[in-house]
Amino acid sequence: MKVLVATIVALALTASFALAAPADSSRAASPPVKVGATPATTPAAKAPQGTVTPTKPGASEKTEPDSIAILSKLVARDSTKFDNLFKLGTMLVDADRIPEAIRVLSKASQVRPKDVRAMVNLGAAYDAAGQADQAQASYRKALTAAPGDSVASCRLAGSLYSVKKYQEAMDLLRNTIRDKPGSYCAYFTLGVAFADAGIYRDAIRMWKKVVELAPTSAEAVSAKESIEVLEKFVPQN
Repeated sequence: MKVLVATIVALALTASFALAAPADSSRAASPPVKVGATPATTPAAKAPQGTVTPTKPGASEKTEPDSIAILSKLVARDSTKFDNLFKLGTMLVDADRIPEAIRVLSKASQVRPKDVRAMVNLGAAYDAAGQADQAQASYRKALTAAPGDSVASCRLAGSLYSVKKYQEAMDLLRNTIRDKPGSYCAYFTLGVAFADAGIYRDAIRMWKKVVELAPTSAEAVSAKESIEVLEKFVPQN
């Protein structure tokens, strides 16, 4: 049971950096990050808005590199256009080309310093690189620009939790839920924390709240799978 839960938690902690596009800011494009089919895996759309969804097997292998190559050429010609920088940066994160993503998203943030999406995605890229301090600084910058942004808060909490700043992470998540009761990303991350602490019924309760609030979200997909796994081993009253 401990090994099973540890696997769920490890996957979910990785996923907590990969939430949907900041709900409180522009939704012109979704942050990058992959979705898997394993319990509590990454809660983000596999194909961010603005990318091409494959229509036949094998198409994804061709479409993503081609799109990155095209955007890279556009950025090389003109590195002042935010939209191209942002799209390229998010696609590079999705392709696990993290050092390049950090460089491009840093440039995007320089071009548009107050854009919350750029700050949050840059934080996600730093987290993917294992640079938690830089990631948290980027999330906090986003929260300075957009106080209370739920996704920036959730990503910051996930990053804090990953470096064992448990109390700060839990306080941030509870405050987010208090201020924005519909913030399903906060419930998702709380579920991860409860599962990690062995409080399985509360983890299930948090994940059920995710499904209730956002049944079609990728977070809900991960939550449902995690609930199914845990309920096989945890007696329900």
